[in-house]
Amino acid sequence: MHWMRKIGRLGVLAATAGGAIAGYVIASEENRKTALASWTTGYTPSVKWDWNWDRREVHSLVKPLKSKDENNNSLDGHDDRYEKVRPTASRHLIFIRHGQYNLEGASDHERYLTSLGREQAALTGLRLQELTYPYSRVVYSTMTRATETAEIILKKLDNVEVIERCDLLREGAPIPPEPPIGSWKPEMHFYVDGSRIEAAFRKYVHRAPASQEKDSYEVFVCHANVIRYFVCRALQLPPEAWLRLTLHNGSMTHLVVRPDGRVGLWQLGECGYMPPEKLSRT
Repeated sequence: MHWMRKIGRLGVLAATAGGAIAGYVIASEENRKTALASWTTGYTPSVKWDWNWDRREVHSLVKPLKSKDENNNSLDGHDDRYEKVRPTASRHLIFIRHGQYNLEGASDHERYLTSLGREQAALTGLRLQELTYPYSRVVYSTMTRATETAEIILKKLDNVEVIERCDLLREGAPIPPEPPIGSWKPEMHFYVDGSRIEAAFRKYVHRAPASQEKDSYEVFVCHANVIRYFVCRALQLPPEAWLRLTLHNGSMTHLVVRPDGRVGLWQLGECGYMPPEKLSRT
């Protein structure tokens, strides 16, 4: 028999008939609720959720009052300026990995999509079309394989308001992975690529502005390393874990950024709409 007993106003303890006990305490901090877990594994989160991770928390968008008197003069100490910049809509960010490409190419120009890669892009474009989301923007990497993938996908989508090409979304080595990869890679690559990919994350992954009235759906066609790093950063997981994730060619990864800054991962590397013989990870 399962039972649950409240501990004061802020705590809950749950137990099962089998004797296993799992408890958590809900603590209120600046009107936010934080779950402090204590499970049988003994794991304790080292870092709490950063509500201002994108630097768009309302308190960081409003200039502080010069004196306490200004705050006291407002009705019940409430500052209406916060409401003017508070988001109300969610942003749906759909990241597409490019299709299979020619691995024998010596330069980016020669690393074009294979016939299978073009089929994968077409299947992904059809899937996006079937979902019937009101896509407002498509942004794609300037690398050949991503550009070709985006061009095929765009043929399946109607009335996309904004189409952009972006160098920041090019493939690269975002951060040294943990555990380390089998082969050695000069730190220089992470040092250069990492700052660019982080800049792309800050540019595209954030909550909606207060001026956005409806939920938005945006498509980004880029690369596996970029997408894997974005997922770890958006979920506030250790970014060094990016290499532990695997994405198929042409797959879709769907992140949702809520108005309050919460981020949800709806899909990671979704490719179930492709026949098994069309799947690849190169």
